[in-house]
Amino acid sequence: MGSIDVVAVNDPFINLEYMVYMFKYDSVHGRFKGKVEAKDGKLFIEGQPIHVFNEKEPNNIKWGSVGAEYIVESTGVFTHKDKAEAHLKGGAKKVIISAPSPDAPMYVCGVNLEKYDSSHTVISNASCTTNCIAPLAKIMHDKYKIIEGLMTTVHSTTATQKTVDGPSHKDWRGGRSVANNIIPSSTGAAKAVGKIIPSLDGKITGLAFRVPTLDVSVVDLVVRIEKSTSYEDIVKTFKEAAESKEYKGVMGFTDEQVVSSDFIGSTYSAIFDAQGGIMLNGNFVKLIAWYDNEWGYSRRVCDLLVHIAGVDAKARK
Repeated sequence: MGSIDVVAVNDPFINLEYMVYMFKYDSVHGRFKGKVEAKDGKLFIEGQPIHVFNEKEPNNIKWGSVGAEYIVESTGVFTHKDKAEAHLKGGAKKVIISAPSPDAPMYVCGVNLEKYDSSHTVISNASCTTNCIAPLAKIMHDKYKIIEGLMTTVHSTTATQKTVDGPSHKDWRGGRSVANNIIPSSTGAAKAVGKIIPSLDGKITGLAFRVPTLDVSVVDLVVRIEKSTSYEDIVKTFKEAAESKEYKGVMGFTDEQVVSSDFIGSTYSAIFDAQGGIMLNGNFVKLIAWYDNEWGYSRRVCDLLVHIAGVDAKARK
């Protein structure tokens, strides 16, 4: 991602030395192979200096003082538009929320980027699961017309879960230990597709199962379609989409005997599994798509940032 210049990071909970450690070592993605160090009060990655802030409130971060224009709000706390706008007080120009937002416009690469409006100062990149299901649903809907659908995401562990049983007042099952349970959970990822693809609004919903794996998740999308077809034709459709300019880097394709760990580090939003799906009849089909919910989603945040920066630059001319 050479077109992005990372100039600053904010984290109120860890010091600079610990940042170096956390960047250098990762239990899933392995050890960083380049050079990372702390020097002169900054984080240096491959010789590139990154200013470090330690503020709890977004409005106290002096983004403008270091030339930071586009801010990725990734705390998971400031997901409402008015809360995320606090970053603008410090000199930022745009904020991308790396989570679903109840009121900020949501954009998904490969699905609705053409609708981006430069007048928006706060936008959302939706969730990792929505980034997987949205292109999957769009490809199906564009060719076969989805009547209705149900999604299940079998989702890897996330940082909000418990290592041992503990209190979780809003979601009792979510308070159970992650290492030895499959935990049913709610998700708004499927419903969010309707916000991104208006013609599918109210036609798709879903749920999640949290499972004891560290990374990579899989979407199981069952849809009823208007245009009768064969599974072989659907596979052909997704193979062509994966090779097309429209879905380049967004939709992947595999016809091999793969498992979840084979996709660690994948930069795709979704990888269609040709051997994973099944069809009951010409109008009722189950589709399977994998995604690295960490690495792949982070790449989409970067892609969205590059896209809107380009649109904004043209709008200023």
